[in-house]
Amino acid sequence: MIIHLDCNSFYASVEIAEHPEFSGHPVVVANDNEAGGGIILALTKEAKELGLHRGDPIFKIRKVLETNNVAVFAADLYKYRKVSRRIMNAVTNSEIVLDFLQYSVDEFFGRIPDDDPQCVRKCMKQVINLISESCGVPVSCGCSVTYTLAKTATWFAKRYEAYGGICIITPEVREKALKKIAIENVWGIGRRSVPRLKHLGIATAYDFTKLGESLVDSLMTTAGVRTWRELHGIPSIDLSAPEHQQSIMHSRTFAFMETELSRLHELLSNYAADAAVNLRRENCLCRTVTVFICTNPHRTDLPQYSNAQTTKLQTATSNTQEIVRVSLALLDKLFVNGYKYKRMGIVLGGLVEDEGWQLDLFDKVNTSEKRRLMEVTDRLNVKYGRNTVRLTIQGNSPAKPPIDDDNKI
Repeated sequence: MIIHLDCNSFYASVEIAEHPEFSGHPVVVANDNEAGGGIILALTKEAKELGLHRGDPIFKIRKVLETNNVAVFAADLYKYRKVSRRIMNAVTNSEIVLDFLQYSVDEFFGRIPDDDPQCVRKCMKQVINLISESCGVPVSCGCSVTYTLAKTATWFAKRYEAYGGICIITPEVREKALKKIAIENVWGIGRRSVPRLKHLGIATAYDFTKLGESLVDSLMTTAGVRTWRELHGIPSIDLSAPEHQQSIMHSRTFAFMETELSRLHELLSNYAADAAVNLRRENCLCRTVTVFICTNPHRTDLPQYSNAQTTKLQTATSNTQEIVRVSLALLDKLFVNGYKYKRMGIVLGGLVEDEGWQLDLFDKVNTSEKRRLMEVTDRLNVKYGRNTVRLTIQGNSPAKPPIDDDNKI
């Protein structure tokens, strides 16, 4: 049986686990920006009961926060990813769940080699307790015969306390469950598809399953057919064998607009270093480096500028020093004095597998000594914390940007 784990109010739960004195109190996690506080990224049940919602601008609800003594934490995305990896390691090492994989920072899929609901529920209670003991983060779990139905089960587990955090959709109750979930809440149904489906009178997941497969194909192509088949209990999605990604991007929207080239150098070197770490984690090399930068398009009162530069590397690499060197050289070409920059990023493209790539005989970038240096650096940073070992250009205390736009394409 497929299982889906979803951490409840993940960012806020991580902060409460670190600050238990706020347990049972309204807590929100928000990013910072120059408008005066950013927006809510996550919030606890107690905060929702005050009428707060994810996406609320802090400056609009500041009085509500102060009146009700709501604890506001600044988002720390690196810390949340670290807790996510701890969850991944704890569950994997327990060997309760097979084929356990991370779908997002707060979502995981796996498989229990049993179809008996009682046995599955017992296993899932063990996993939930394990995560609670190791990380202090509450989790909801859904189980069924396909990925889409498992995620649908989690939707019920998160909203109905009677399930005790675990919902199992068996073939016998599938129809009843699908009649109770709105079509816009079904995983795999995109926002653009919802109006078309509702125009056809499709209000629930069950209504969707009553459509003919050929009609679904004409309306939503292959992705929609996969969702339709999964809702019928036919496995049609394989998350265990993702396609090889073509590029790795690290981009950030700055909390405050930046004007100094030296500051942009420091920020970009950190983005490039993080991208290089991800590249090595994927056991890949990159053949191109792209850097882009832009001002704030929403500040129409300010002069606007955006540009990008790409360079093709003579030798594919995953070496942090080389990637940082190339990216800073590109930034120097892009930078124009007099503008206030709001966003910047780096894209590592032309990815090839490290083991299968033929290196140049005279390659001075990927020497055995430099490869060992990267391996040792990665191990030390995993053991003692991010950027314990770093390049001088990265600064003494790299900023932790509030908005993370990392993407894998």
